[in-house]
Amino acid sequence: MTVWEFSIQGSVVKIGNKERQKISAHGCNEPFKNRYWCPKRQWFRKESCPFANRRECENFTAMCGSI
Repeated sequence: MTVWEFSIQGSVVKIGNKERQKISAHGCNEPFKNRYWCPKRQWFRKESCPFANRRECENFTAMCGSI
């Protein structure tokens, strides 16, 4: 049995056996079907992240606590 894997390595997004170029500069909100990848959580979100990049996300967490 093969385990399905989603990963970002450099400028390449790997989805199982398939590869494509990364769309966003920071890896945030990489689309897959109807979900968006969150590199902080290492999982998919139903809606795209409201932050423009990972730095904004980290700043928000530092000011407000965990999300």
